[in-house]
Amino acid sequence: MSLFTNTPTIPATKRWQTAMEVVLSGIALGLSGWWLPALLSGPLNWGLALSCFALVGGLVITYWPYGPLGWANRVTLARAVLVALAAGALANQAFMTAVWSWLAIAVLALVLDGVDGWVARRTQSASSFGARFDMELDALLIMLLCVGLWLESLGGWVLLIGGMRYLFVAAGWRFAWLTKPLFASMRRKTVCVWQVVALLLALTPLTSSLAAEILALSALLSLIYSFGVDAWWLYRQAHAH
Repeated sequence: MSLFTNTPTIPATKRWQTAMEVVLSGIALGLSGWWLPALLSGPLNWGLALSCFALVGGLVITYWPYGPLGWANRVTLARAVLVALAAGALANQAFMTAVWSWLAIAVLALVLDGVDGWVARRTQSASSFGARFDMELDALLIMLLCVGLWLESLGGWVLLIGGMRYLFVAAGWRFAWLTKPLFASMRRKTVCVWQVVALLLALTPLTSSLAAEILALSALLSLIYSFGVDAWWLYRQAHAH
């Protein structure tokens, strides 16, 4: 979400319609935090969760030009509530006292990742905004899981898994050919899902430190391979002539 470019001109009425849906989702975040006090156990936890959601919600209000979000984007916004809960629980390592609840929230966010696309297809409401919204939430969730692993036991190298997406985007500021559209790829989707699954498995209390490192390393290597394939394809397209 943070990587959109041109800001569209949106009528004030439509912007207010979008804002009302974001506010209602923010209320849902507050109720969820009240229901799960172990995850948002202090002011810092609440502040981080609310800041995360405010950032996402602000970008949605800024870049969605059609008023009501539609059901597919509403599902994605519900995912944003879950991601904000996961972010808030990282403060003061609160997630470690209720790790199963924290992992359940991450799993639900992963499940809804498939639901919003299905809803978009069923309602014929797929959009470039919805696809980008979904992708950026995936990237943020993966980064949060990496931070969780880093706080638990693994070295700082695990943050490369979550940071690689942002490094790729940053590289595009220097090499414009990296910003060109990519072809649709099942390999890319599979690697994304495996990253989340591997990180979730690595975070469970039942997983040994060695197994957690192996799982995280497999996620990192598969991601390096996937980004390498995409970067090479973009380079060849840019220099074909």
